[in-house]
Amino acid sequence: MTTDSIQPLSIAAPVNPRKAFRGALLDFVDDPFYVSEAESVRYIPDGLLVLKDGRIEALGHYEDLKDVYADVAIVAYPGMVLTPGLIDTHIHFPQTEMIAAYGEQLLEWLSKYTFPTERKFQSKDYAQQVAAIFLDELLRNGTTTALVFATVFPESVDAFFEEAERRNLRMIAGKVMMDRNAPDFLKDTAQSAYQASKQLIETWHGRGRLLYAVTPRFAPTSTDEQLRLAGRLLEEYPDVYLHTHLSENVNEVAWVKELFPQCQGYLDAYDRAGLVKNRSVFAHGVQLTDEEFQRLSAAEAAIAFCPTSNLFLGSGLFRLEKAKSTEFPVKLGLGTDVGAGTSFSILQTANEAYKVAQLRHQRLSPFQALFLATLGGARALNLEDKIGNFEPGKEADFIVLNPRATPLLAFRNSEALPTSLVELADRIFSLVIMGDDRAVQATYIMGELAYEKQ
Repeated sequence: MTTDSIQPLSIAAPVNPRKAFRGALLDFVDDPFYVSEAESVRYIPDGLLVLKDGRIEALGHYEDLKDVYADVAIVAYPGMVLTPGLIDTHIHFPQTEMIAAYGEQLLEWLSKYTFPTERKFQSKDYAQQVAAIFLDELLRNGTTTALVFATVFPESVDAFFEEAERRNLRMIAGKVMMDRNAPDFLKDTAQSAYQASKQLIETWHGRGRLLYAVTPRFAPTSTDEQLRLAGRLLEEYPDVYLHTHLSENVNEVAWVKELFPQCQGYLDAYDRAGLVKNRSVFAHGVQLTDEEFQRLSAAEAAIAFCPTSNLFLGSGLFRLEKAKSTEFPVKLGLGTDVGAGTSFSILQTANEAYKVAQLRHQRLSPFQALFLATLGGARALNLEDKIGNFEPGKEADFIVLNPRATPLLAFRNSEALPTSLVELADRIFSLVIMGDDRAVQATYIMGELAYEKQ
């Protein structure tokens, strides 16, 4: 029996009164890959975060604000760090039950484990059960926004969005499109995928905090016609997303070359269909060419870096320095990619990202890792006007991190909070490397407590 508590949320809940939270405040005002830590990191060791109606109203030093907000009830988190909610830019909710499936690389893994599991999601009731477990697991791990694959069945999308709406979450999801190279029980057609996606967009996109992503699984499972109709959806609904996989595995890239002989590489198969845009998010990108990085940069498209999955499936080591180059920068976020990914924790995902960089003789600093998990992820999803840091006016999705959450972390980190950026970097790095759901003390959604570790 768990002692943690997931708090039920409802969009019908009363409008939040003004409230305030006291603790160390940490967020980003710029990208530490391109500017100094002093210019990008905002850290207030004893801060006050003031909310009104679920949004950030003010933040600053407690001593400066305590008299201004003397009549506001304060929730204090001494010794803890408040950061914006973590953002997962690529994850599959139907694969929750098949996380840690043994022994295969990408294409074999899909056939052996993924496709049989996803068949179950034609039952909306079943999809709803898994969606509830999935979203509660995200909240337990401090993830407040995610870009999510459903299955080919529209019922799975409805079930997911209903559960997300019940929790008032800012989530993006879509129906998988697959009209070839998949079992018959998971195939749609180019036209049926177009019509079903259109109906789901009309129903869910922009409803509350929910957003829609047109979701071809990956180029090999879609015909040219299906990709073309996916492109038509992006033209008809310019503010929806495109979410798919790209250049994950060497054998997959070779297969795309066979299936699309007319194309100049994997990305070009999407590009010719009009799918490479500034609201397009491509998972993995492990095998991208320099020219493909340049094209993604020019289109202002994003990559979801999924290190636990890339290592688990033996796909390769992502070239972080290419995505974050000064010449051709690409928007980048972190993705857990559950179920090939091995943890719902974005902290653990950042841990593996650090190791991938090390194996390539590159560096990923603690602040760069946390940036990718917060404001970087928000920028990758074109949501930086709504989430990602503590700027006044933004939605108050935030988490409380306990740097001393486990006996080892308590031994590693003193009770005194860091006062300098050097000390803070060391503290954050310990959370990146040793932190997981146990380090998340609380998760707040629009200023309301959604999860608390007891």
